This record gives sequence, C-alpha cells and structure tokens, in this order.
Amino acid sequence: MFKKGLKDVVAVQTNIASVKGDIGELRYRGVLIDELIPSHSFEEVAYFIWYGMLPDESELKHLEIKLMNGRQLPLHVQKIIDALPAEVPIMDAVRTAISAFAHDGFTNEPIEEQAIILTAVIPVIVARYYRKQQGLLPINPDPNLSHIANYLWMLNGKLPNHLQVEALETYLKLTMEHGLNAATFSARVTISTESDLTAAITSAIGTMKGPLHGGAPSGVIELLEEIGKPGNILTVIEEKLQNGEKIMGFGHRIYKTEDPRSILLREKCTSMSGKDEWLDLATVAEKEIIALLAHHKPDRKLYTNVEYYAAAIMRSIEMPTELFTPTFSVARIIGWTAHAIEQLQDNSIFRPQSEYIGYEKK
Repeated sequence: MFKKGLKDVVAVQTNIASVKGDIGELRYRGVLIDELIPSHSFEEVAYFIWYGMLPDESELKHLEIKLMNGRQLPLHVQKIIDALPAEVPIMDAVRTAISAFAHDGFTNEPIEEQAIILTAVIPVIVARYYRKQQGLLPINPDPNLSHIANYLWMLNGKLPNHLQVEALETYLKLTMEHGLNAATFSARVTISTESDLTAAITSAIGTMKGPLHGGAPSGVIELLEEIGKPGNILTVIEEKLQNGEKIMGFGHRIYKTEDPRSILLREKCTSMSGKDEWLDLATVAEKEIIALLAHHKPDRKLYTNVEYYAAAIMRSIEMPTELFTPTFSVARIIGWTAHAIEQLQDNSIFRPQSEYIGYEKK
C-alpha cells in the first residue's frame, strides 16, 4: 500500500528511543525522560543513549576525557573551515567539515570512538566558523569546562554563567534523540549501504538543515519580543487569533497532548523565576496563550511544543538565530551516531519500492 513519505510505515526496530505522541511520552532506552534528564549531565545522558546504561564514575571520567581530547580539530579540517567564504551558511560549513573526517586516521578507529570524536568536534566547528563569519579569531577549547559550557565559551569568548549553561544543557539533553525523524532516517539509510559513520552524519546534517525539519524556533522569539511584557499578552494574542495567524510554539505533528520535553523545560524555566526576564515572560505567557487557544479553538487541543521554551532559552542567552539549528545538531548527533551504530548491528540495506504513475506509450 502506497504511503506518501512513508508515513506510519515501520521501517526500523530500535532499542534507542520510543515516541508515543498520543499520550505525550518520550523514553530514552526505555526510561522516561522526566526520570532521566533532571538528575544527569549531558555527558551521562549521551553515554546512556550510546551504551544503554548510565556510566559509573570511572566510565564518566573516561568519556569526559575523550570528549575533551576530541575538541582538537585536525589541521586539514581547520584549513577547510577557514577557506570557506563567510556567506556559506553555518550548516553547510558543518556538513563540509564533518565530511573531511573520512580519512584513515579516523575511519580506522572503532565506530564507537568515531561517534565520540564527532560529538566532540561539532560544537568546535560551529563556533570556529561562526566567529569567522563575524570577523573574529577562533577561541581555543577550555579543558576545564563541560561540553556545553565550552561550546558557549568558544562562541562568545567569555565564561557563561551557571544559569545559562544549565538552561541550554537541559534543552540539549531533551533533543539528543527523537525516534526515526528525517535526519536520523538519512543516517541509517546511508550507513545501511556499509558506508562509514562520517558519510552517515554528513547525510543527517544535510537533512537537518532543511526548514521542514531543523528549522529554528525564531518565530517564537519574534512572538515573545512582540509581546514584550506580561501586560501585552492578551492584546497581542487576541489580535493574532482574530487575524487567523498561527501562534508559534503551540501544537506538534506527533504529540497530541503536551510535549513531554516542553514540560521539563517549563519546570527548568520556572525554577529560575526572577533570574531572567525572558524566561519569566515565557512561563507567564504560556498560561495565558493556552487559555486563549482553548477558548478560540476548543477542538484543536493546542499545547506548548519544545520550540516554545527552546526559543525562550535561546533568547535569554542571546543566541543568534542562525545558530539555532547548528546548536540543535550539537545535541542530535548523539542520536544520529547511536542509530548508525545500531543499524550496523543487524543491517539490511534500505530499498523501498516506487510506484510509477507517469506516461506509458501504448
């Protein structure tokens, strides 16, 4: 039976994550995200997705050292990044740089080691190229900083505060993995040909850059900036609803109830109440907007999606919109590499059929 876009066709069996949109549930390796995310670091959750278990103290330290060592870009990759014209979009620069890791010194490593190295270098690539675009010199990684704190350091050249790191890390832990989305499917299709991990991640990045998949939540930022302060919420939203405009950050094609990721992000933002005006505005606005949507569109059941609070967090740390999708990729590479590894463990090349509907000469 023809299913356009393979919608609802089961093509993969996986142990990595399950997404149940009808009940608003997301699990990593069988564990609900609300049980896993709040109490574990980015590095611990990454280890869990890769290996199916949480690391002990020694394993965690070993992973942290590998990630730290992996921050050093090979000289030829540095030269490629520096040679790209500044008008090349960041995701294209990342895709090009990642593809340059297809050399013997890298591909001869075990695939699990390759996954860690690619995870370590993607924020370095993003930061180096972004600063090039801004006419700024690159900043060397700081071995004393965590994966996410170091990313912010390399972007801005100043040490991020604890709240900034905590907010961004929560968002990125929640976006590491989300089932067989388009980019993850691209990675699995590529590596199913027994190509290499570099090619699989290059395919995933190329897919992620499409606005229908990895599009940035810039529309939510525009909404929050238009609202400006709590007293304007009712006026702004009522006007948009009367004009038939979409309220950005509400509704999701998979989740028919609350997005479980938005719930955790809301809790994180609420815990920072009074410490950041944008996070405060987002939490207050969400309540009023949901009430207005329920009144105007009672049959739609529109809830907050992950992009809503992601936008609030990005705005609070002054992350430029052109860095949204690359930053998303800094987290999602965990899922891409885990799926590529899993695909090779019981591989079968993807070869769906097509149905010809064109002209035939009689």
